[in-house]
Amino acid sequence: MKSSMDLQKHQATFRVPIDEKFKKLWKYYIWQSFLAAGALFIIVLVLDKDKMVVISAMGATAFIVFAMPNAASAHSRNVIGGHLVGLALGMVFFFVEIPYFYEFPLVVGIAIFVMAALDVEHPPAVGTALAVLINEVSTDVFFIIIATAIILSVCHYYLRHHLEDLV
Repeated sequence: MKSSMDLQKHQATFRVPIDEKFKKLWKYYIWQSFLAAGALFIIVLVLDKDKMVVISAMGATAFIVFAMPNAASAHSRNVIGGHLVGLALGMVFFFVEIPYFYEFPLVVGIAIFVMAALDVEHPPAVGTALAVLINEVSTDVFFIIIATAIILSVCHYYLRHHLEDLV
C-alpha cells in the first residue's frame, strides 16, 4: 500500500504547471491574445475562403508580434521584409515546373537563406512562401499579406510600450 507521501508525489507530477510569468502578467496575456485574435479576425473577413492557407503564416506573425514583441523577428523591418521575401520566392517557385518534393524544400531553404542574407529573418514568412506556392499567385493575396504585415507592424510600433514578452 502506498503511503500518503507517495500519493502526494504522484499527484504532483500530473499537475499542469502555470508559468510564473503568467501569474504576474495575466492581464497582458489576455490583452495581447485578444489583439492578435482581433487582427486576424479582420484578415479572415477580407480573405476569400479558398485563400485561407495564407492565414497560417499571418497567425504565426501575430503570435510573434504580440507574444514576443521584443524579439528581433517582431520588428517592422523583419515582419514586412520577411513577408516580401516569402511572397517573391513563392511567386517565382509558383511558375517553376519542378516536382513538388523538390520545390517545397527548395523554397523553404532559399527563403531562409535570402532572409538571413538580407537581415530580415521572420520565420512565419517561410510559411508565406509555401502558402503562395501552394495556393496561387494573385494580386489580392499579395496585397492582403503586405497590408497585414504593415498593420501588425503599425500595431507593434504604437503599442510597444503596452506589450510585454509573454514567452
